[in-house]
Amino acid sequence: MTRRIVAIGGTIKPGSSTERALAVAASAAADEGAEVVTFDGAYMACLPHYRGPDWTPQRGAELIEAVRTSDGVLLASPGYHGTVSGMVKNAIDYLEELATDKLPYLEGRPVGLIVTAFGHQAANSGMTTLRTIAHSLRGWPTPFGAAVKVSPDSFHDSGACLDPTIQGQLELVGRQVAQAAGRLA
Repeated sequence: MTRRIVAIGGTIKPGSSTERALAVAASAAADEGAEVVTFDGAYMACLPHYRGPDWTPQRGAELIEAVRTSDGVLLASPGYHGTVSGMVKNAIDYLEELATDKLPYLEGRPVGLIVTAFGHQAANSGMTTLRTIAHSLRGWPTPFGAAVKVSPDSFHDSGACLDPTIQGQLELVGRQVAQAAGRLA
């Protein structure tokens, strides 16, 4: 049985360190045999505010259906002002559409968490926020979450991670989600 993982994260900037970090974790999940679908910054930037004036039930339907049929989730956010970005939070808010499902929200799914920031404080406080969100949505945060302090030299222009410590942390998150996927429901 193929395990399906949904990776959600990024920023407005294509190729941001957050998207690159998410890609490393997603690749590690794929190496474990999982099928991974990613909703990146470009996708999230097109989502109107959840239930706002421009929202319709069709907006975000791909994201909602992907999570509905997933066995695990990867969430990645930049650490902005001590928390997750508004764009990532808005995408997470769309998961309210899963409230009345047989398995509501993220019930029974492992959730791998990644926060990238230029400082430890933002990375750590963002991680606390993502853990709280995952618990609130009935998800199972993986034992390890990657709260990583990045620099402009952390990733190559190609997207490759240049820091072996960060690489290892991101791969661990991806592996833990893939290994736990389908076992908690």
